[in-house]
Amino acid sequence: MFAGAFLTFSTAAGAVGADLINKIAPGSGRFLFPFVFAWGLAYIVFLNAELVTSNMMFLTAGSFLKKISWRKTTEILLYCTLFNLIGALIAGWGFAHSAAYAHLTHDSFISGVVEMKLGRSNELVLLEGILANIFVNIAILSFVLVKDGGAKLWLVLSAIYMFVFLTNEHIAANFASFAIVKFSVAADSIANFDIPNILRHWGVTFVGNFIGGGLLMGLPYAFLNKNEDTYVD
Repeated sequence: MFAGAFLTFSTAAGAVGADLINKIAPGSGRFLFPFVFAWGLAYIVFLNAELVTSNMMFLTAGSFLKKISWRKTTEILLYCTLFNLIGALIAGWGFAHSAAYAHLTHDSFISGVVEMKLGRSNELVLLEGILANIFVNIAILSFVLVKDGGAKLWLVLSAIYMFVFLTNEHIAANFASFAIVKFSVAADSIANFDIPNILRHWGVTFVGNFIGGGLLMGLPYAFLNKNEDTYVD
């Protein structure tokens, strides 16, 4: 729940910041929002919250190395997904009813992002989901393997900034933005913003994220490190 909430906090602040800076320099919100959003992932890794997309990498690697069963991996991922969503819904409800979101409109930054995502085809959502979770787990591996705390932070921020700037699809990030809009006064003005389409989008995103984080990051790293030998050049 904390992981879903942390991403919702940074999403909420980033979207308001994007609207404000767009009034000064149109289009500049596209650059500001990813930077503010990225701090949500920093909170998650430094405060040990459970994010489903990073667990896709860890648990797939663990199952491949026979440290955990595939059944247990599936259970944990589903449980983590559910409570990431609950955390996002609770935080999203709070922000949607806050003063900063009292006058949200169809033209607001977060509304545009949600509408754009919900208009994508399954094929595009799948591809964007794969790309997003490669970026996310580059951030996670950097946090795990790099020793210096400052370097950890900047590597995490850089990878998250990139996937958000490119509008790739990340299941927990979408929980955050969709939740804020769903409870806001602008919900009825968003095209294709209905439960079946939202569930379609989330389902395809989950599969794409698993391919990117689990099959393309977790499995290769597990395979390459299956023999715990120290490499000597």
